[in-house]
Amino acid sequence: MRPLSPVDSTFLTAETRQTPMHVGSLLLLRPPRGSGEGYLQELCRDFSSVAEFRPPFDQKLVHPPSRLGMPHWETDRELDAEYHFRHSALPHPGRYRELFVLVSRLHGTLLDRSRPLFEYHIIEGLESGQFAIYAKVHHAVLDGIAGMKLLKASLSESEDERKPYPWSREADGLRPKRERSGGALDARKVLEMAQAQLGTVPGVARAAVRALESFAKPRDERMAMPFDAPRSAINAPITGARRFVAQSYALDRVDRIRAAYGATVNDIILAMCASALRRYLQEFGGGVPDKPLTAMTPISFRPEGAEGLGNAVTAVLVNLGTHVADPLARLELIRTSMTDGKNLVKGLTLAEVTLFTSLTFAPLMAPTMFGVSGRMPATNLIISNVPGPTKRLYWNGALMEGMYPVSIVTHGLAMNITVTSYAGSLDFGIVACRRTVPRVQRLIDFLEEGLAELERGAGL
Repeated sequence: MRPLSPVDSTFLTAETRQTPMHVGSLLLLRPPRGSGEGYLQELCRDFSSVAEFRPPFDQKLVHPPSRLGMPHWETDRELDAEYHFRHSALPHPGRYRELFVLVSRLHGTLLDRSRPLFEYHIIEGLESGQFAIYAKVHHAVLDGIAGMKLLKASLSESEDERKPYPWSREADGLRPKRERSGGALDARKVLEMAQAQLGTVPGVARAAVRALESFAKPRDERMAMPFDAPRSAINAPITGARRFVAQSYALDRVDRIRAAYGATVNDIILAMCASALRRYLQEFGGGVPDKPLTAMTPISFRPEGAEGLGNAVTAVLVNLGTHVADPLARLELIRTSMTDGKNLVKGLTLAEVTLFTSLTFAPLMAPTMFGVSGRMPATNLIISNVPGPTKRLYWNGALMEGMYPVSIVTHGLAMNITVTSYAGSLDFGIVACRRTVPRVQRLIDFLEEGLAELERGAGL
């Protein structure tokens, strides 16, 4: 039995039919040399034939009967493996377009809360000869960094090496202690948790003082704050239908730009997104707001080598400088804002950051819960950057050729851009509400134009 953290509970509380709270990934893989026609059928059987599942894949959500009881995870003794692993085929001609349509549909459906909160879909029929794996896991179960660690643990650098699947008890990598099932949280444990949270108050207060000091600066020099975001076409109520598109960009292009400007890779990613959003709003969103759009950018505070698979992220709000036409001036605003946001939680302990994150997420979720997200957005969108493997890797003999994140949108935040680095490329995954954000595929072209304008500015 394992209780949910305040951040994990937030993702469950915010979930509705229109706002599923699972995160996903789309892997593009090349079948091993010499594999026959039955390779994928055999792979599907192999997926579900695991003798014993490991946490969190064997954990289901339990709500105690008492209103004061805290929801917690416990082991599912009747786990139906065939339910969680599924096999699909694309319609002809099997382009990436057909793949993205299928992933969009799969990503819009809720996970069954009476079962462990994950699904894996093997997808065949790509005209490229590849096959795909689309996986989704509830955000209350793990964050992007933890998910990446699980994936890395099942990949190898050799085509001939075979590793256990991440859901298998035999898997290497993270090994959280197994929790005993049964029982409920007693009053003593609840009191201990409350006392631990009280001890974090001084650190959180220091962070709040830093935020207030930022208000003394001119608007374009201070950090972005909740509810300082302008209303825009991407800040509206959403439906449950999704649209997913993806594209890869060479990491060496971004790295040359980063070096030329003395920036970070994340700064350049944010600048690409800001440029793409300007163009999208000019063409499809009724114009660019006079105030700059802001983005919530999650950052990990999980200590190196730490075990556990729950959420260990906080969020920085970044001024995207979309009101500025000059791409170089826009990049400088982004760099300053990102640095200030990181300094906000600098020096805080793990427990202090956890409480700070809970207090930060509450106002960000409030507009969604009260149905006013489009009229008073806390921020305009979420842009995440999750570091991935630096070398080309294999999934039990199949070469992984792409790794695209598939994330979350909510009421008032109808678009999400998440990036994963892999083997010399930056793999962008863009998710949006199908109705609220039309023609989202055009962002792929606009991201390329944003990258090219930074190259021209650097003389590359």
